[in-house]
Formats: sequence, structure tokens, C-alpha cells
Amino acid sequence: MVLPYEHTKGKEAVDLYNKTGRTAQQWQELLLYDMLAYNDDKLWTHTKFGYSVPRRNGKNEIVAMREMWGLMNGEKILHTAHRTPTSHSAWERLCELVEKIGLTEGEDFKTLKQFGLETIEVFDTGGKVNFRTRSSKGGLGEGYDLLVIDEAQEYQDDQESALKYVVTSSMNPQTVFCGTPPTPSSSGTVFTKYRNNVLQGASVNSAWAEWSVENKSDVRDISLWYETNPSLGTVFTERSITDEIGTDDVDFNIQRLGLWIKYNQKSAITKNEWKFLECDKLPEFKKEIFVGIKYGHDGTNVAMSVAVKTTDGKIFVEAIDCQSIRKGNAWIIEYLRCMRPTKIIIDGVNGGQLLKNELKENKIKNIILPTVKEVIVANASFEQGLYSKNIVHSNQPSLEQVVSNCEKRSIGSNGGFGYKSLNDSMEIALLDSVILAYYVCDKSKERRKQKISY
Repeated sequence: MVLPYEHTKGKEAVDLYNKTGRTAQQWQELLLYDMLAYNDDKLWTHTKFGYSVPRRNGKNEIVAMREMWGLMNGEKILHTAHRTPTSHSAWERLCELVEKIGLTEGEDFKTLKQFGLETIEVFDTGGKVNFRTRSSKGGLGEGYDLLVIDEAQEYQDDQESALKYVVTSSMNPQTVFCGTPPTPSSSGTVFTKYRNNVLQGASVNSAWAEWSVENKSDVRDISLWYETNPSLGTVFTERSITDEIGTDDVDFNIQRLGLWIKYNQKSAITKNEWKFLECDKLPEFKKEIFVGIKYGHDGTNVAMSVAVKTTDGKIFVEAIDCQSIRKGNAWIIEYLRCMRPTKIIIDGVNGGQLLKNELKENKIKNIILPTVKEVIVANASFEQGLYSKNIVHSNQPSLEQVVSNCEKRSIGSNGGFGYKSLNDSMEIALLDSVILAYYVCDKSKERRKQKISY
């Protein structure tokens, strides 16, 4: 969706790029024409421009073309990425392009090569690009004409609060969002909100472009490959896509077919999504039971849930209870002593190790204290279970209330996520315990019965 325009600097940017010996593809040219459209006042038609393309199609070349035009026309540019290696690769790409149009380092432009602080500056025009890794403080106090949000699917609200003002003082500002649809492990929220606002007509001076399927589709439908991958046949081949097909159809739909999973804008998991997984009657269970225990972040409560595989290949989850830590662990120990689960996973620095010691004293074994990495995987696994409809439950009101009133929070520094409550009166540990139980149940391998033959 783009606004109508009569003028564009797109041809200038394409011609400049083609001087490097590379040739812009038609879809890249059209996108650049839209991006560099301007009005009668010589101001950008779109002060914000976002686009999403499946991987390996050349979306970063668009940014490089836009930045090279900006360099040669005196713009001050901030290129941000989620990871430092990504911003460094963007710097290397732009340096190479600048040299290929005939500029010489030291004579025509200078560059700072320090990893994480890369810079390119053209002497004649004064155009400059700084490459930085995003943070909640990055860019404060600096002014730019163009802000590039690379890996936009990882762009978070606190980072936007720090960065969106860096172009305010420019007389002709523009922000470009470049990325792919978020995966279950993506920590960003801004990209999805921006897309929805543009598509709903709730934003001004903004544009959006994407190549995507609307719903989960057949991963082997070659016609969809061509519809959603504008560089198929030029940059990569059908054979290479065939090699990408695995067991995770949802991931293929997101990464290769550009599917946008429909998140609720208020809660990361909607009430309808959760209710859809409700079972009318209890399914037939297999024997092994898995338990998840979570001590709340504020040290107030502890929650316990169970998960068990069903005979039709799904995983049934149920919350057992959530009680104050002041009541001690007796209720947990009593339950586990009677249940004798296959595995118990306990998360929480303010009680996990103590509970493990008490359980051992009561001869309850098979206890796991997960690492941060395992907690990240558990959350991603649970969300994948939601999307693939691998989860069933019995519609517990207390659990539904927590599930349908949560939002993502980042964990670690590599895009991991967990959940936090949208309502302070609700204990997110209840959902966390369900996630942990689901995780150990999902990753468990069924024991094979030993066969003895003579």
C-alpha cells in the first residue's frame, strides 16, 4: 500500500546502483520508486516505509540502494540492526558498492572499520552513514535524515522509544523498516504493529509492501513459491527451495512464503486462539505425566502444571495450582509423591534449588533445573504448539484469564522471549508452569517395550 505520487528519485537511485556492475531487479526498482517518491514541496511522500520479503530475495540490496543515493546526496543516515554482525555486513556491502561506482577510500570517502561502530562518509556531499546495533539507548542525542531499521522483526518498543526521535530535526526525514515476518522466537513488536496500522489505514505518510500468503499454505505448491519470492529464478532456484522443506510447515510458511501469524494486538495469545484448543471431553491419555513448576519473578507465588500426551498425538495441559511461597512446598511435595511423574522441570532462582533438594529428600527423582537457553526454547516450543494446534486443555477459567492477557518480554540477547502479564493482578507463573510442562512432555521420547526372542 503506497500513497499516490507524481515525482520520484527512484530512477536516480537505480541508475547509480547499476553503475556498480550489478543490475537492480524489476521488483527492486518498483519498490525504490515508491520509497523515493516526493511531493511538490520536495518532501518524501512516505516518511515511513516498511517492507517484508521472504529470505534470500535481496531485500538488503534495496536498503543499500537507498543508502547509496543518500550518501551521494548529503543525507545523514543511521543504519540499525538487531545483531552487530548484521550491521557490519551492511557496512561491508555499502563500502563495496561505493568503490564500484568509482569512489576511492581516502580520496573520495573515509570509513571507520571498528566493529560495531562502522561509518562511511563521502567528502564532496557530506553524506554519512553510521552502522549501529540497536539498544534502548542507541541514537539518543544524535540527528539523522534517514533511519534504517534492519531485521525489523526484532525491533522492540523500548528501542523505538529511543530511536524514533533521531530524525525529528531533519527537514525531510524518512524511516525505512526492512525485515521478514516474525517467527515464534522473534522478540519484536513494532514491525507487526506498523504493518497492521498501515493496512488498516490508521497511519499517515506511511507505506507498506510485502510478498506473502494470507493463510498457512501447501509448502509444495510451486506457484506460491513464485508469488511470494520475487527473486526466484534469478537469485535462487526451485531446487534450493525444495531442499528447505522439512517437517516444520509453519516455519516454511513464515520464512519462505512470507506468512504473517495473526497475533492479537493486546495479548500475545488471544482468548479465541486458546478456546479453539479446548476439548469437549477429556481425551485418552498415555501413561507418562510431566510436571512444570515456576516460581514467580517477584518471589511471591509458585505455580504447578502438568502435561501428558494423548493417544491421538496431542499434548494435554492443565494447571494444578498457584499458591503463595509463604505456604511452603508441602503441597507440591504431597502432590508429586502421589503422582510420581516421569519428569519435573522447576524454574525460578528464588526457590528452584530449595525445592529440588526437598524433593530429593523425599526420594522424588528426574528433576530438571533449566538453563536460560532451555527456557527460551520452551517458550518458542509452546507457541509453536499453539500455532500447530498440538495443545489441548479443559478450559480452566483461571488459566484462560492469564493466557489471554499476556504479552511477550525479551529474554537474553539473541531474540529469545517469554511472557509477562498485561494485568498486575494476574500471576504469569501459572502460564509459565504450563509452558514448562508442555516443553518436557513434547521433547520426551516414548520408551520402547523391550522384546525378548529366543
